[in-house]
Amino acid sequence: MFIDRVKIRVSAGRGGDGAATFRHEAHVPRGGPDGGDGGRGGSVYVRVDAGQTTLRDFQHAHHFKATSGGRGAGSRRHGKAGGDLLLAVPPGTAIHDDAMGELLADLVATDQTVMVARGGRGGLGNTHFKTSTHQAPRHAQKGEPGEDRWLRLELRLIADVGLVGLPNAGKSTLLAALTAATPKIADYPFTTLEPNLGVLDLGMDDERRPTVADVPGLIEGASQGAGLGHAFLRHVERTRVLVHVVDGSSRDPEWDFGVIRDELKAHDPALLTKPMVVAFNKMDLPSAALAWPTFCRARGRESVPVIPISAADGQGLEDLRVELARLLPDAESMAEPPESAGVVVHRPESMGDNFAVTREPGGFRVRGRRIERIAAQTDFENEESAERFQRDLDRMGIDAELRRAGVEPGDTVRIGEVELEWEPVPWEAG
Repeated sequence: MFIDRVKIRVSAGRGGDGAATFRHEAHVPRGGPDGGDGGRGGSVYVRVDAGQTTLRDFQHAHHFKATSGGRGAGSRRHGKAGGDLLLAVPPGTAIHDDAMGELLADLVATDQTVMVARGGRGGLGNTHFKTSTHQAPRHAQKGEPGEDRWLRLELRLIADVGLVGLPNAGKSTLLAALTAATPKIADYPFTTLEPNLGVLDLGMDDERRPTVADVPGLIEGASQGAGLGHAFLRHVERTRVLVHVVDGSSRDPEWDFGVIRDELKAHDPALLTKPMVVAFNKMDLPSAALAWPTFCRARGRESVPVIPISAADGQGLEDLRVELARLLPDAESMAEPPESAGVVVHRPESMGDNFAVTREPGGFRVRGRRIERIAAQTDFENEESAERFQRDLDRMGIDAELRRAGVEPGDTVRIGEVELEWEPVPWEAG
């Protein structure tokens, strides 16, 4: 089965906790803090592997996790960094954040790589919190959680030549005749339920070896989701040349031609600007031979190249090869992806003190990247750490904003994954 669209969950590793330890040496009665930092959690990356052709590896496995960082230890020993996780995808894979619907990357070049989930930072050991007035801090940070998100992967095949046409137009037969591919072929519509790929031999003196994709048949309304072909329209977006295969023996070849043109335009008008040749197929049948002159004159008025062929008996295939050789770029250009080298969307990580307080069922919610990170890295079982967190709330203005929102002692306040019971600050309670 050809898998070209999947949904997966990626989880980066959590950072290791920092250590709150003190030196214990002979003849050193008051050893200072020596807690090491936690190791950074592993990140999740996606990389293009030219050997991959589908997203089959993600058909059954849907959750991919990097490893967490190690805990810090005494004597300033830092925790081990977590191992990164690398996922291989085929060229032409677009990666979307499923919750936000945002494009994260569109990968087309071999070895192109993007980070899709960042590992959490390791917590700082208590050595970082020693000051001139606080010589023995017991506060150390917990490791930061790694990013966790659902991704949608969509594959758009990277092929040099794309065959398009109505069901039963003869695309699979043409692919088999032009290449060594062996697609399923039968004399009824919708035989092809997934794209097939083959390599075209342009001749002994031509070193180019273009790939040819047979895209499942389209029907009227495909661009709006009708029929089987609508899911595969995106597979012709990256092709260099389109071959529009028309069944010359159909009841109305002219109508057939117009339907596919309209669907390509509705999906993406840029498709009609690609180099295109029309293959008027099934010339071995009397009805196609009869319809050919009228169809040919119409294409001549539109300046669209059209070649009469019979994929079944090989008639006209050499002429089609010659035309494809003319339309395709030179060997040097063919060695590069048919599109620019993809795109990776870089969004700066904002760590400002911006926040928002909202009332929600059962309490209040505080949102803000910085305060959520601080909360996640606070050990609330440690009195010193909890007091430090309360001072952060006050310094950032969150304490005052919660009061303006009507928070009362005993109310629940949620910050990221942390849920707290609101209490007056210690210096007010006294």
